[in-house]
Amino acid sequence: MTDALPIDDALPALRDALRKAGQAVLQAPPGAGKTTRVPLDLLAGGLVTGRIVMLEPRRLAARAAAERMAETLGEAVGETVGYRIRGEAKTSTRTRIEVVTEGILTRMIQSDPELPGVGCLIFDEFHERSLNADLGLALALEIRAALRPDLMLLPMSATLDAAPVARLMGDAPIVTSEGRAFPVETRWLPRPPDASLRYDAAMAGLVRQAAEETTGGILVFLPGEGEIRRLQSALEGRLPGTAIRPLFGAMDFAAQRAALGPAEGRKIVLATSIAETSLTIPDIRVVVDGGRARRSRFDPGSGMARLVTERVSRAEATQRRGRAGRVAEGICYRFWTKGEEGALPAFAPPEIETADLTGLALELALWGSDALPFLTPPNPAALAEARSLLTDLGALDATGITAHGRALAGLPLHPRLGHMLLTAGPSAAPLAALMAERDPIRDAPPDMALRLMAVADPKGYEARHPWPLHRPTLERIRDEARRLTRLAPRADAGLSPGQMAALAYPDRIGLRRAGDAPRWLLSGGKGAAMAPGQPLSGARLIVVTDTDGDAREAQIRQAVALTESELRAVYPDRFRWREGVEWSRRDGRVRARRQETFGALVMDDRAWPEAPPEALARAALDGMRQIGLPWTNAAHRLRARIALARGDGWPEVSDEALLSCAEDWLLPHLEGVRTEADLRALDLAPALARLLNWDQTREMDRLAPAHYETPLGRRIPIDYDDETPGIELRLQEMFGVTTHPTVGQRRLPLRITLLSPAQRPVQVTMDLPRFWATSYADVRKDMRGQYPRHPWPEDPTQADPTLKAKPRGT
Repeated sequence: MTDALPIDDALPALRDALRKAGQAVLQAPPGAGKTTRVPLDLLAGGLVTGRIVMLEPRRLAARAAAERMAETLGEAVGETVGYRIRGEAKTSTRTRIEVVTEGILTRMIQSDPELPGVGCLIFDEFHERSLNADLGLALALEIRAALRPDLMLLPMSATLDAAPVARLMGDAPIVTSEGRAFPVETRWLPRPPDASLRYDAAMAGLVRQAAEETTGGILVFLPGEGEIRRLQSALEGRLPGTAIRPLFGAMDFAAQRAALGPAEGRKIVLATSIAETSLTIPDIRVVVDGGRARRSRFDPGSGMARLVTERVSRAEATQRRGRAGRVAEGICYRFWTKGEEGALPAFAPPEIETADLTGLALELALWGSDALPFLTPPNPAALAEARSLLTDLGALDATGITAHGRALAGLPLHPRLGHMLLTAGPSAAPLAALMAERDPIRDAPPDMALRLMAVADPKGYEARHPWPLHRPTLERIRDEARRLTRLAPRADAGLSPGQMAALAYPDRIGLRRAGDAPRWLLSGGKGAAMAPGQPLSGARLIVVTDTDGDAREAQIRQAVALTESELRAVYPDRFRWREGVEWSRRDGRVRARRQETFGALVMDDRAWPEAPPEALARAALDGMRQIGLPWTNAAHRLRARIALARGDGWPEVSDEALLSCAEDWLLPHLEGVRTEADLRALDLAPALARLLNWDQTREMDRLAPAHYETPLGRRIPIDYDDETPGIELRLQEMFGVTTHPTVGQRRLPLRITLLSPAQRPVQVTMDLPRFWATSYADVRKDMRGQYPRHPWPEDPTQADPTLKAKPRGT
């Protein structure tokens, strides 16, 4: 190791910390050399007994780091330094430093938690907070505490706040390398980008400006392959003597090497966040930061993960800026104004907060414990959703992980796809590879059959269909399909593509909704839609394998057709018959149906004439709650009487209170009630009477009687329709009454409307004795002239009540 690097000054302190504590946290800025220097230094110093395993978050970085360390030792990869990534390994019995990607480390730990032969675990680029890195560190801390106190642990980071990680590790020592990066000038946009320009067009202008104003290699950060390809197209031929090299994770390794290697003349590398850390790209002196990053987001409500493009964090922007100062003074152009800087989030969210946790839930079940020391604990609701899916796939049961779940954990696939592969056999490998990769046919109809045809016979596909293939993606899918074929069980179940997809997505089997628009209800309860006129738009049943992730109604990007007989063959035990009686607001009636269901889907729906009467009545009661209580005059009067007489322990008779206990008093009166018209015609009075016991009924009759008995013995109905109860009767019939009649607990006076002999109102009073003493004299004067044959005594309190007139001639 002849070339000095900034990390070299920190290596003695790091060795001392590991020697004393057995673990440490290393902070070193981008370009300090920690990835390739630290493992070799620990090996050379004899500090580690056994192998050093270093975790890298990306395959390209893992290979590049192993090659760089092997080159430093003057050896080939696979001797002292080797690597293992998905589908590829270069190690030997001599290997002492092994660079692995995240899934490999998890499998090593789960296969043998004691990690025999491993003396040190290094977690490189831990600041990226990938889900597997968080899990790997949590498992390693458990192993160190329970099984291997001698196991050295070393998280390394460029921008992470190291203190929380050190606390998680029991106050492990923190070692910091100050670094010696060259100064980098930052240039912001003078004003926000023109909103009328496409992102890649605006970025092309900024890259051309950077090329005109600077010298040396240019590294451009973009969110994904699509933006890289469009910007590459926009720049081709516009910068003579400049090589434009794309760099993203889905490229084949040879193309990635070309981007990392030297070029004749000037070089512009168009890269995703893969180039933020770990990788060394020679001669880069200028960074153009597009200010965006693409991240996976999982929506527990819809059960669907999707890639979203977001603003970079300040930590990511710092990482990217640092790439311009590794070999000389540099310049960083930022695709945002200086004023926007403060609005950027400090750090990108840890993947454990945003990712699909199904794989994590399976690993925890395999480990046998949830109580791991996570730096950020997983969200309980998201973890519960993941466990529900694993139970659906047969990976978990009431006792924990099943044998099928253990087999799934050993596959380098999402549990959905692993379940499909293990159940369907080798023929499912192409579909599993397709669903694990990005779409190889952009802008094509969403029919997965097109993709399967392209995987099986690319030339035949191109001869028959106009949508162009993305050849690099297709080749990766074909390679992965061959690898998965070797991992699948030998026996093939002979399933159709629709059946295979249904195994992976039992919650995304779609039944077409009624109507012309191609819309489906999914078995998990969500909705999905497709643009009209597509090959699958008329299919009754489909399996949705990819959507845009919209929680309300997702747009289908990929799906495969399925027949009902195929579905029944795959899931014969998941079809259920259920009987249901409910009130239909739309139809305004009780509906009694027998339905065959698959999850949220209704596969068959028919009338249920044998529905129990009580269930029918309860459904009618639901209808009553929706339309409100129908108050007839008789029912209203009874309610008013109950309210007036109500004492302690009596029922409340407001609409809200009555509906809340309607099962007790109304339900028995709903037999035979089926429609809204039946409900509105219902007389509530007999049902209301059930609210009172015998004593309460007698008390109501005493305090709030239905009738007032006059001195002549006539029963006059009391009108309880208004706020003040009242009666109407002939004035002469009240002669001799000196006490005003009252009702209710509070002895409210009745409103008495006194009538003339012609039944016309003469006086309304709520104080009869006062009327006799005051207004009666004036009334008497008027009435004697109009009705001379009727008695009008001077003192009505002493007269006898009567309804009779004087005989003629008297």
